[in-house]
Amino acid sequence: MCRGRGLCSAAASNLTMTKRYILTGTPGAGKTAILRQLELDGFGVVEEAATDVIALEQARGVAEPWMDVGFVDAIVRLQRLREIRAAVTQDSIQFHDRSVVCTAALAEYLGFAMTPALAEELERIGVEEVFQRKVFFIRGLGFIEPTQARRISLEEALRFERIHEETYTRFGFENVFVERGSLQERVDAIRKAVGMPIA
Repeated sequence: MCRGRGLCSAAASNLTMTKRYILTGTPGAGKTAILRQLELDGFGVVEEAATDVIALEQARGVAEPWMDVGFVDAIVRLQRLREIRAAVTQDSIQFHDRSVVCTAALAEYLGFAMTPALAEELERIGVEEVFQRKVFFIRGLGFIEPTQARRISLEEALRFERIHEETYTRFGFENVFVERGSLQERVDAIRKAVGMPIA
């Protein structure tokens, strides 16, 4: 496993070879379905960390892990681990289900201060230019279907969406909005934006 600030040599050599795009948006916007279709279309996909951290902690008996400030750093660690593992693949294009910038937005939404680990990771992805500056912001569908990890009202989801939009802008990213539509229409919009033919 890569340790320290830099990626291992194999991963680092691929940083400039692979274009990494972030998909983000409010919970329940349809992001996961879009990513599954992109994966079936042959693109590399890196899974979201927060949902899996929640599932793990709930399996350990913690009903609301997001109430603990350590939740943020747990997400940061898993995000970085998945990014490093994905960096050694030969994908020409990867789509990442959220990023550490989303974690910064989540921390703000939850009322947590910026942790040292979060600040360090935000700095690293900027210095190493890990991600493309164009971020695909999946617009909400206008309703929320609750799950064990998604306990949020539509009103709160809209606030969550606004914080994410502002946070990505603050860190120098360009939000490319993917509006409501059919799954294929949304996937086609993303493919077109990254210069790939529409399936």
